[in-house]
Amino acid sequence: MDLQAIWFLLITILFTGFFILEGFDYGVGILLPFLGKKDKERRMILNAIGPFWDGNEVWIITAGGAIFAAFPEWYATLFSGFYLALALMLFALIFRAVGFEFRSKEERPAWRKTWDWLIFAGSLIPALLWGVAIANLLRGLPIDENFTYVGTFWDLLNPYSLLNGLAFLAIFTLHGAIFLSLKVEGKIMERAVATAKRFWLPALVLVLAAGGVGFFGTDMFNRLGALAVVFPLIAGLGVLAAGLYLRRGQFGSAFIGTVIGIAFTTITLFRGLYPRVMVSSLNPEWSLTITNASSSEYTLKVMSIVALIFVPIVLLYQGWTYWTFRKRIREDTPLEY
Repeated sequence: MDLQAIWFLLITILFTGFFILEGFDYGVGILLPFLGKKDKERRMILNAIGPFWDGNEVWIITAGGAIFAAFPEWYATLFSGFYLALALMLFALIFRAVGFEFRSKEERPAWRKTWDWLIFAGSLIPALLWGVAIANLLRGLPIDENFTYVGTFWDLLNPYSLLNGLAFLAIFTLHGAIFLSLKVEGKIMERAVATAKRFWLPALVLVLAAGGVGFFGTDMFNRLGALAVVFPLIAGLGVLAAGLYLRRGQFGSAFIGTVIGIAFTTITLFRGLYPRVMVSSLNPEWSLTITNASSSEYTLKVMSIVALIFVPIVLLYQGWTYWTFRKRIREDTPLEY
């Protein structure tokens, strides 16, 4: 493999890790106003992800930095074409982050309720928009011969991308509900389990529907070759297994099922895109690839050395964080958020 392929693989891994980790964060935020009936319960829900949510976002910051440095043409076209969508996502994430820090600083119910709904919106909007964005990379966008996006914001909102957005939203919500079943005790756990059981079938149907539309509406599966069956099958079996383990009360195994489902869905999408990074709907020859969007070989070599040094450090630190805060949140647990 050359350095361009290696960096595309690394970006795929970063997005996979981001969707797995930030996926349950989004799911918990979406469920916050519904599973927490009292302020104490909502605080318990927030403390379930409190030590993790900002660390989980490092994955997408790293992925964005990797795209900027390794494939600057991809970065430029992506951020110009998705400018309004990314700005909307950024504002949602800002309100979400501020909500975590501010909602318990004031005891007034109206204050806390407002921030709870902002955390909800700040989790739902990115979950939906990530599915829309990834679908558009595969479906194709109006990109001209200069690698310039010549469409509008509304070109991003097509039936396939919206279906993909709903699939992301559903699987992240399921993922978050199962995570809560592992992290909290009492009535919140019972509600989380009940919610996960209700969301499992809609999530499975939406994931399969998005895959089916992608089969006919993109060339993704043609490029997968022999893996056209293997990767999507593993993803579907992961979500299916999550539902079966939920019914048996094996929540750890159910969580592994959604992890597998999210991981292999992401791998399928990026493998179907390769070696392109953005598809042009105007002319296939105008598509951005790992070759024509790449930095120089020297830049890729320097970045590879930096990545070999710092990526293991980040992984060790984040692993330590999850180990340190592995215990369940109970009603007598001191609450920070």
